[in-house]
Amino acid sequence: MATRLGLAKGDLILEVGHSSDCDEDLRTQIREITATDFLDGDVNEVVDAVILWWRDSDGDLVDELVDALTYLSESGPIWVLTPKSGRLEHVPPSDIQDAAPIAGLSQTSTIAVAKDWTATRLVARKAGKR
Repeated sequence: MATRLGLAKGDLILEVGHSSDCDEDLRTQIREITATDFLDGDVNEVVDAVILWWRDSDGDLVDELVDALTYLSESGPIWVLTPKSGRLEHVPPSDIQDAAPIAGLSQTSTIAVAKDWTATRLVARKAGKR
């Protein structure tokens, strides 16, 4: 399923929100594709993508998205991974749809990436576009 995230060998990935409930198979697949380890918020590098594990009780999504943007390359996506509908800590899709434009992001797609997780792809809005 990780191949659907559009990641490539050598990509630097910032991972935010990792916890014991995250899908370890998906994480392993991402590391195999990129052949790199995940970076955490303590780095000062520009990354090719952000994997954000997000749950309903995690706080302010807008703040977290803005923070993630500080590390992200111009063309890189933020993948917001949320528990699927009916799962504990499910995040309504409207929460992401509402937070994305406030953070300066556009939602491009939502896909199932693991048994219990859905991934929503967010990208920076282009300057001058309406």
